[in-house]
Amino acid sequence: MNFDANENQKMIAQMVRDFAEKEILPNRNKWDEEEHFPIDVMKKMGELGLLGVFVPEQYGGSGFGYFEYATALMELGRVCGGVGLSVAAHNSLCTGHIYYNANEEQKNKYLPKLASGEWIGAWGLTEPNTGSDAMRMKTTAVRDGDEWVINGAKNWITHGLSADVAVVLVRTGELLDSRGITAFIIEKGTPGFSAVKIKDKLGVRASETAELIFDNCRVPNENVIGEVGMGFIQAMQVLDGGRISIAALSCGVARGAYEAALKYAKEREQFGQPIAQFQAISFKLADMATQVEAAEMLTFQAAYRKNNKLSVTKEGAFAKYYSSEVAVKCGNEAVQIMGGYGYTKEYPAEKYLRDAKLMTIGEGTSEIQKLVISRELLKD
Repeated sequence: MNFDANENQKMIAQMVRDFAEKEILPNRNKWDEEEHFPIDVMKKMGELGLLGVFVPEQYGGSGFGYFEYATALMELGRVCGGVGLSVAAHNSLCTGHIYYNANEEQKNKYLPKLASGEWIGAWGLTEPNTGSDAMRMKTTAVRDGDEWVINGAKNWITHGLSADVAVVLVRTGELLDSRGITAFIIEKGTPGFSAVKIKDKLGVRASETAELIFDNCRVPNENVIGEVGMGFIQAMQVLDGGRISIAALSCGVARGAYEAALKYAKEREQFGQPIAQFQAISFKLADMATQVEAAEMLTFQAAYRKNNKLSVTKEGAFAKYYSSEVAVKCGNEAVQIMGGYGYTKEYPAEKYLRDAKLMTIGEGTSEIQKLVISRELLKD
């Protein structure tokens, strides 16, 4: 594996860095405070090709691979985990589910709008009473002629309120049957489909989160993705790739926290010298830098396998588990290094810490990643 960034990665990194410093950094505290989802900024990122990074050009995407995708998310995470999460969810979950599993007619209808940012996408698996235990979902769909009638609710859905289209996993068979769940494409404005914003989150507050509600929502059979009953299997494959995106975002958040701490430690003086000169602080920085580098390597390893159509179940879980935990550690150490200043919103450390915590929960908790890893190890 070549550890040097390719030319596309270098180009994307610079483009995203410039965009983030101009469009995101000046507003990140305001968006965080107000829990504002900057949909106008999402649209601009669509124009830059960041909302269809791995979608082929024939469907209106950028046609890049997972190295470029991971690089973009790392750069976004360095500045704002909330905006980065929105880009990750749009690409990996909604757009990714359609790209990897839909038929040609569905791809041609939805991917160009999603890749350009004309439409924002959401993805619904989790429910109020089922998180990691997804096969116990209660939202159901019953066939009625050429339509399906959906009833139930989905929770913690990124872009659930603002999305123009959502891919939703619904039970069409028996409880606990892995082939009893089906994926549907549901457009905003469909009668019986509504959403309620979830407020007062700890972090990633610039990323919109909502509950989706289905009350006798009628969806045409042509909106089924793939075969009826194959939704859960599709979802597990989507999450395998999605974990790479959360790993990359975690790396970005971790690096952002580390860089903020390093800058502060070089400038802050105590006892007549910069605090970076004290071993207690310099060793913290050494640990942070090492862990960020290791997390990035795990993430690019998973990206390499995804690019080459190899299994990423174990490697994606490696990357997501380690990187998300490193993000929390780096956020925590950044606050510690900054002391009282780190505990205030005047400095970015506390936001990195708050944003990082979601990375250990979304798209499979750290505990679920360890379960996935251990199962893969025991297969041998």
